[in-house]
Amino acid sequence: MNPPEAAPHKAKPKSSWINLAVDYGPLIVFFLAYRQFSPKDASAEGVGAVVAVTKSTAAFMIATVIALVVSKWRLGRISPMLWLSTVLIIGFGSLTVLLGDPFWIQIKPTAIYLLFAALLFGGLMRGKPLLRTLLESAFEGLSEEGWLKLSRNWAFFFLFLAALNEVLRYSLSFDGWLAAKLWGVTTLSFLFTFTQIPMLLKHGLGDTGAAEAEQNPPRD
Repeated sequence: MNPPEAAPHKAKPKSSWINLAVDYGPLIVFFLAYRQFSPKDASAEGVGAVVAVTKSTAAFMIATVIALVVSKWRLGRISPMLWLSTVLIIGFGSLTVLLGDPFWIQIKPTAIYLLFAALLFGGLMRGKPLLRTLLESAFEGLSEEGWLKLSRNWAFFFLFLAALNEVLRYSLSFDGWLAAKLWGVTTLSFLFTFTQIPMLLKHGLGDTGAAEAEQNPPRD
């Protein structure tokens, strides 16, 4: 008598809203916490603003760790980018909390963007599109040339975001910078993603048969 077959393991379900919550939830928590703790009295704005930034940064760090746990629990994995951004958030966030200086939390996006750009350019110099490691399941059928172009485009976009963050940091108040970071940069990222769709379709996005043929050419 044959033993009963084990039930097949069910893969973790993909959920777009969970991905969005993991990516943008901590930033929204930071924004809401800052609004909650920011001083209402203009005469206390100097010291009160520093206290508000310190408290909201602590909330940001806690929310980031929670996002890490949720990603592992609900999605079954933690992406390298999420690991990297979490380490930088904890590092720069700790400096902000310990020193009470908003500079560290404001410079954090610049550091992340420059690091991502350097990683992508480094991969391109070796002929390897690093984005494929992170996004292959989301862009099925994309050809090698398509991955190289996508990695190149995102590398330049990350450089642009780094420069933009520095401009915003120097030219706006902390409130203005925070609003621009949450709404402006997020909107720009979505718009940039949509501008890549024609290029992705041109290079085989969704054509899984072509991708398999490219990876496994017929033998004589």
